[in-house]
Amino acid sequence: MSGESNSYGNHSAENGSSVHHVVWMDESFLPEMEGKMWELPRRLNLLAGKDSCCIFRVPRSLSEINTKAYQPQIVSIGPFHHGEPHFQMIQEHKPRFLRDLLVRAESKRVVLKDFFEAVAPMEEEIRKSYSETLEFEGRDLIQMMVLDGCFIIELFCKVGKLVQADHEDPLFTMAWVLPFLMRDLLRLENQIPYFVLQKLFDMSVGSGNDGHSLAELAFRFFNYMVQRPLHGLEKYYYKEGTHLLDLFRMSYIPDCQEDVRRPSKFLHLIQCAKKLHQAGVRFKPTKTHSVLDVKFKNGVLEIPVLIVDDFWSSLLLNFIAYEQCYRHSSKYITTYATLMGCLINTPADAGFLGDHKIIENYFGTDKEVARFFNNVGKDVVFDIHRSYLSKVFEEVNEYYENNWHVHWAGFKHRYFNTPWSFMSAAAAVVLLLLTLIQTIFTVKN
Repeated sequence: MSGESNSYGNHSAENGSSVHHVVWMDESFLPEMEGKMWELPRRLNLLAGKDSCCIFRVPRSLSEINTKAYQPQIVSIGPFHHGEPHFQMIQEHKPRFLRDLLVRAESKRVVLKDFFEAVAPMEEEIRKSYSETLEFEGRDLIQMMVLDGCFIIELFCKVGKLVQADHEDPLFTMAWVLPFLMRDLLRLENQIPYFVLQKLFDMSVGSGNDGHSLAELAFRFFNYMVQRPLHGLEKYYYKEGTHLLDLFRMSYIPDCQEDVRRPSKFLHLIQCAKKLHQAGVRFKPTKTHSVLDVKFKNGVLEIPVLIVDDFWSSLLLNFIAYEQCYRHSSKYITTYATLMGCLINTPADAGFLGDHKIIENYFGTDKEVARFFNNVGKDVVFDIHRSYLSKVFEEVNEYYENNWHVHWAGFKHRYFNTPWSFMSAAAAVVLLLLTLIQTIFTVKN
């Protein structure tokens, strides 16, 4: 064997019509390769597939579709965008928020040093939370976590009115700032581990906050943008996500499970809204706790009202990116986006759902809504057999492919779609009845 093993020796062995090429490599190359090619990966480190890794760079295949949805605009949180010049405006306010938090924490005899000492033992766990090898010294990384974490907590406290905010604070007086902050705090690349936030919150606010939890303050903060009933969010007040984006995502997950469904000729993607309507499927807007709570029964597709705007579109894309990257995440948002992408294939579909009060469009034209949903499902992994909507997909297709439903829907569409067509059909029926009566009298006489 040693006589045959050259560094780049290429040998072939014929087996029938198949040719197998074997490349041999001399082990003397290993030390050199270890120093060059086999160094610890930086852009996707070896921990990226572990349970602990939950904060990722958005894959290029997703980010190319809508770069702005994933990139923070005014504030950097965590290491991925730390130090970029265009975040300096908000960065200058972080020490001020930290000081405000420390002033109140003095009543608990907590000082800045205590924050550092509490977070420092978490350094290894923090590093394991990121998909990239972080090139920050331990001291710098801990300082970043404390500064960013305390900024978020103080922001929650001031917006949630747990503490009095300065009525001249530019972060609150300038109307455009808070909406941008809310979006940036829910971007996948702009997260810090939730356990860091929770530790800093317990030390600085803790039991002296009239029973408010960190999660409750977070939901109250983001509710300024999504405006959901707070009583429906109470069951999440003591939940913990991997980070803020995950916590917020959890509040949208419906109660139904992602069951594995057996293969079926009807279990495939559904047609667009207009085609389903022409086949007799009716669409009904509903108001439920979760926008994901889609149901189909007796030919009626019940879809919760969806407010399509810049905030929701960004949120949806970051939810999907998280589900695609985090190996232990369920795929509820991905499934919902796939369903909506099927329904909204053209601007006419978007307009149809708007006319049926299922979509409230603050995004732009019907064409822009259709383009968004056409792109949202591109290059994502989706298993229709293991999804919470598999039964809906199957039953809608079974209904759509039923010939009786199609013919009946076509008849209604042709003769009852407009007042004129209805009047024409009614006149034809009356004429037919009169002719029948006349025939009967003629026969009798």
